[in-house]
Amino acid sequence: MASFKIEGGHKLKGTITPQGAKNEVLQILCAVLLTPEKVIVNNVPDIIDVNKLIFILGELGVKVEKLSINSYSFQADNINLKYLESADFKRDGSSLRGSIMIVGPLLARFGKGYIPRPGGDKIGRRRLDTHFEGFIKLGAKFRYNKEESFYGVEADQLQGVDMLLDEASVTGTANILMAAVLAEGTTKIYNAACEPYIQQLCKMLNAMGAKISGVGSNLLIIEGVDALGGCVHSVLPDMIEIGSWIGVAVMTQSELTIKNVSWENLGQIPNVFRKLGITLEKKGDDIYIPEQESYEIQNYIDGSVLTVADAPWPGFTPDLLSIVLVIATQAKGTVLIHQKMFESRLFFVDKLIDMGAKVILCDPHRATVIGHNFQSQLKATKMTSPDIRAGISLLIAALSAKGTSIINNIEQIDRGYENIEARLKSIGAKIERIED
Repeated sequence: MASFKIEGGHKLKGTITPQGAKNEVLQILCAVLLTPEKVIVNNVPDIIDVNKLIFILGELGVKVEKLSINSYSFQADNINLKYLESADFKRDGSSLRGSIMIVGPLLARFGKGYIPRPGGDKIGRRRLDTHFEGFIKLGAKFRYNKEESFYGVEADQLQGVDMLLDEASVTGTANILMAAVLAEGTTKIYNAACEPYIQQLCKMLNAMGAKISGVGSNLLIIEGVDALGGCVHSVLPDMIEIGSWIGVAVMTQSELTIKNVSWENLGQIPNVFRKLGITLEKKGDDIYIPEQESYEIQNYIDGSVLTVADAPWPGFTPDLLSIVLVIATQAKGTVLIHQKMFESRLFFVDKLIDMGAKVILCDPHRATVIGHNFQSQLKATKMTSPDIRAGISLLIAALSAKGTSIINNIEQIDRGYENIEARLKSIGAKIERIED
């Protein structure tokens, strides 16, 4: 188990280029299973979760070739389906929540898909009903081995159908979409997630020969085709990492430029940060954050306290609420953070309270933050990262704190952030990785 040692209180300066989007690439890599032809994927981040999925694909028999630092080719022309029923797969698949998305492509192309109960962040219940209810509506038979926590779906031929999803699940939409592209007939998915990452998956599948319309809306219409071909796909920059770098700049009162952010795919993110009083400038496709001595949270027009809450796209992403909460600790004013989707994601605030932050945890979903306006600096401490987003939030807090902090369990941060300490050092941060 590795740790970070951070000497806080230093101003940073420079330019950062965001990595490829983790939440997009996990979908894209699963989609390579839909064709025997070669698929090239560019801007693939070198992070634990992605590397685990690439390993699983390799064990399945996918030919994986690394073309350059962040580019790969994949060819799924000789799949080893026996791996799906092996003890190795039960171990490998259970360590990565994103592995659930191999089920749809395997079901569509080979008539069967299996998955152990996936792991991932400890942020509360993350049910899989949407995925499997979608497969069942397409004609698959579902089974679950309770003793081994092992799921399976099988079908001779999937049939297109109209379906209304019970929730706008991003991974659920992706999984059902990948199953439907090879189904017989037309499938309509209503209440589909419409995040940029789903739009990217649709664009990739259409480039492979799929017939998907309604891209960017919550009604996807898929005309099934007999087979898909290869393609070249480039992954968007990671909007969550972009928000994290904004947090780094603001909390350390630093000047920072974030390059090539794909502004049109950021949705509410710039608006929410501006409501916290943060100055963001659009320079071409870059974000420029000037050095700010203070920033004041806006109230609503009737004077009531601002609430920042998550919602399905085009609402604000839940993955950035932890960052917003940390930023608010040094703002001028008060904000209510409402994490609707995951009931355990705010439990890291006890570490911030230990550092001197004024945070009231109202319940598992809501926290009120009273900002210090940089009048009282956070204090360094020793802490443990519970999940990816809380981990980076604690790292941002440590960068602004007075003294030297230690963050344990940084494998959680490595799951979502590529080479984070080297990139922080490049803009002047005092951070060191300690291997136990």
